[in-house]
Parts: sequence; C-alpha cells; structure tokens
Amino acid sequence: MKIIDLSLSLHEGMMTFPTHWHPVVEISILGRHGIEGRETRKVTLGTHTGTHTDAPLHFIPSGRGIDEVPLDVLIGEATVINFAPAQPNQEIGTPALKEKLGGKVPTRLILRTDWSDYFGQMTYYNNYPYFSQEAARWLVDDGCRLIAMDTPSPDNPAHSRNSGNDSPNHKVLLGAEVVLVEYLCNLRSLSKSVVELMVLPLKIKGADGAPTRCVAIER
Repeated sequence: MKIIDLSLSLHEGMMTFPTHWHPVVEISILGRHGIEGRETRKVTLGTHTGTHTDAPLHFIPSGRGIDEVPLDVLIGEATVINFAPAQPNQEIGTPALKEKLGGKVPTRLILRTDWSDYFGQMTYYNNYPYFSQEAARWLVDDGCRLIAMDTPSPDNPAHSRNSGNDSPNHKVLLGAEVVLVEYLCNLRSLSKSVVELMVLPLKIKGADGAPTRCVAIER
C-alpha cells in the first residue's frame, strides 16, 4: 500500500488569492517550551486557504455547509485523468474528457495538470487550465459527485467576479452539490489511474469551505 499526500503545507507567507475575502496566513507562537512549558500556536486562515474543499454554500446561498457534506462523497474510489503538462489557459472540453474517461463519468474525479508547479507565482491564478462550461454540465448530468484538481478553480480565469460571467462552473457544479477540492499538489506521484481518495476538510459548522488534508491510497 502506498499513501500519497496531495496537500499543500500551510505556512506564513504562502500565496493566497489576492482579494480582501481571502486573508493572509498568520501563525503565532503563544505557548513556549522555555516559559509556559508547552508550545501552542494561534492560526489565522481563510476557509479557502491552500488545499481546501468548497461546499455548495460557497456559491449557492441555500447550499450545504462543509460540515454537512456526506463522508461517503469525500472518501472512496476516484479516477485520475492526466492532462499534464497542461498549457496556459488550456480549456478542457467535453470531447477531451470523454476520450480520457472512455465516455463514463466516475463518482469522484481527480484532474491532474501539474499546474501546482506554479504555486507561488501569479500565473498560478492568471493562466491555469480549466473546464469548459459544457464539460462542467456534462460531469453534473452524468453523476459526478466530487472533482479534485491541482488548479485553483474549475472556471476560466477570465470568468472572474467583475467579468459579467462570474464563476459559471462553480455555480453549475456546486448547485448540483458536486464537491470541489482545489489546490491539490504532488499528483505526479500517482502511478495508478484509479486510487482511493480521502478528503478530510476541517469540520467548521456552517462554513462555505475548509482547509483540507487530502491523500490518495494506491494498493
């Protein structure tokens, strides 16, 4: 059995999306071995910091919070599709997905592009590969329940908040209660096309998402 960690490490100074609704990471030592006899820390994070899971509530006002997402969605067999090395702003459409998947949509899908190599650079946010809107609808219609990716979003980076077409794939996917896991890393360490996936977001009551430890198991 091989266990592969797919999660970014959280640390001060790490890249976060540069808007006021995504706070920077702050980690402060409060308890000290030489004074209090123990070490404790205060951690300030956003719900979408580093490797994280989007609950439907992120874009759907009546959607489930992260604490309400069923564990049987977050844990189980996942199919890996490999588009690495992806090109900047590469659109992944329905024909390409159907070819990779043999026309059958899995319950859990892991998208590998190796775009995590750019984490720490603005190109990570400005030029990442993404699903076409048609592809997002096809995944919903054919029963996908979780999509995990090594990019910051399933949406075209041009479809931002002020574009007039704000995050349509987020809305389609989360509106159908498809769970999104973003900012994965280390996907090139996977050697199999089917793995056991464990997605364990912090259980924050009523939250729109949460930082997540994500691992794949190959047997």
